[in-house]
Amino acid sequence: MVFAELCYQIFERATLCYHVADSTDADIKNPYKLESIEYYLFQKNWVDAIQWHLEDIIRDPDIEPEFALQIKRRIDESNQKRTDLVELLDEYFWKKYENVILLPHATINTESPAWALDRLSILCLKIYHMEQETQRVDVSQGHVRRCEDKMHILLEQKRDLIVAIDLLLEDIEAGRKYMKVYKQMKMYNDPELNPVLYGKEISRCV
Repeated sequence: MVFAELCYQIFERATLCYHVADSTDADIKNPYKLESIEYYLFQKNWVDAIQWHLEDIIRDPDIEPEFALQIKRRIDESNQKRTDLVELLDEYFWKKYENVILLPHATINTESPAWALDRLSILCLKIYHMEQETQRVDVSQGHVRRCEDKMHILLEQKRDLIVAIDLLLEDIEAGRKYMKVYKQMKMYNDPELNPVLYGKEISRCV
């Protein structure tokens, strides 16, 4: 079985495990060996699942402003965890392929392997939730048919993305493409880069 398909199966397992409790406060029960690639892939999808539902919650038009602020801060924290996990996964690929000899006309890809897997993880959640919509009995048949049509597109996208990820890894391994990883330079969480945060520090010192 190809690597990306195995990754998708881990994402799918994490998605199903999350929806047993179906709570953004549920404790993660990662079944894989600590610090293995499988372990981090499971963690990645779990973080994505929590953020998916936090994004649902914050869009409630009747949400209390104070609660909305709590959720927004959780989303910011989740985004940071997501980025950290992607960079950790890219470190795995970087080490795996660091000794590959590049061909003369090797090119760079538009995204790293881990960011492509990030898209696959999100896609797994989209497929899960769209399938849930096709099974609803409290909606019109028109709603169900529209969701079924979207489901077909999502499944096609899944197949295409799995093939694309494996081709990318094959190209990197063969030296036809090379990795170049840019660490994410998120500024809003950094007290030295967010002017609102460092402005408060300046005002305290004055």
